[in-house]
Amino acid sequence: MTQELYLALAALFVAVVGGVYSVGALLSRGMGVRARLRGVVGSAGPEGGETPEWQARVLKAAGPVARLATPGTDEEISKVRAKFLHAGFRDASAPVVYFALKALLAIALPVVLFLLTDVRARDGNQPMLILFAAAALGYYLPNLVLSRLTFVRQRELFEAFPDALDLIIVCVESGISLDAAIARAASEIELRSPKLAEELTLVGLELRVGASRERALRNLAARTGLDEVSSFVAMMLQADRFGTSVADSLRVHADSLRVRRRQRAEEQAAKIPLKMLFPLIFCIFPSLLLVLMGPALVQIYRILLPTISGAG
Repeated sequence: MTQELYLALAALFVAVVGGVYSVGALLSRGMGVRARLRGVVGSAGPEGGETPEWQARVLKAAGPVARLATPGTDEEISKVRAKFLHAGFRDASAPVVYFALKALLAIALPVVLFLLTDVRARDGNQPMLILFAAAALGYYLPNLVLSRLTFVRQRELFEAFPDALDLIIVCVESGISLDAAIARAASEIELRSPKLAEELTLVGLELRVGASRERALRNLAARTGLDEVSSFVAMMLQADRFGTSVADSLRVHADSLRVRRRQRAEEQAAKIPLKMLFPLIFCIFPSLLLVLMGPALVQIYRILLPTISGAG
C-alpha cells in the first residue's frame, strides 16, 4: 500500500469517527430532555444530571475545531441558538458540536475527495473548483440537516397545537385553573404529539418553580418559533390583562388554528398537480408514447419506407 492510500484511510477514519461521535453526542443530549425533567420533579437518580465521560471528551475535543466555524458576532450566535431551540436541542453544548461538525466536514470532504478520486488528474481549474464545491457542501450540510429537523418539529407542533387547545378548553370549563389545565393537557397530548407534550410540560415546570405565567408562555413561544404559538401567547396575556373569559378566547383561537391547518393542507394538496407535472413529462409520457406509437412506427418503417424507396 502506498503512502497516499494510508493518508486517505486515516483521513476517512478521522472524519467518520468524528462525525459519528459528534452527531451521537448532539442527538443523545437532545433526546435526554425527558430524563432531565424527571430529575427536576424528583423521579431521577442523584446522578441523572451528570455528563457521561465520553461526551465530555468529545465536547472537549470539538471545542478548538468549533472555533474555526463559530460566528464572530453575538447576534449571529444568538440566531444559531434560537435555531437549536426551534429544532428541540436545548443543551448548551449543541452549538459547539454543530460548528465543530461544520468545520470537520469542510476540511475532511475535500481531503478525502482529493486522495481517493482522480481529481488530481484533471486539467485546468477543475480540481480547485471540485474541491471548493466539496468544502462548501461539507460546510452547509449541517445547515440543511438542522433546517429539516426544525421544519419537521414545527410542523408536528403546528398540527397538534389546536388539539392541545381543545384539551385546555375542556379543563378550564370544568373548573380547573389554567396552570393545572396546561399540565393536564401536556399529559393527555403525549400520545398525539410527544414534542408538544414536552413543551407544555416545560411550561408547567416553569410555573411550578415560581416563574410568572407571562414569562413561561413567552419562553414557550421562543422555544417553538411558531407564529401560531406567539399569537396564542399574546391572546392569553391580553385575556389576563383585560379580564376576558379565557375559555372563550381559547375557543376562538383554536377555531382559527383549525381553519389555518385545513387551509395549509388544502394548499399542499393544490401543489400536487404542479409537482407531478415534471415527472409525468419526463418519465411517464415518454414510456406511454413508446408503448402507443411504437407498433405504428414499426409498421410505417416496414411498409412505407420500402414503397417510397421503390417508387423513387
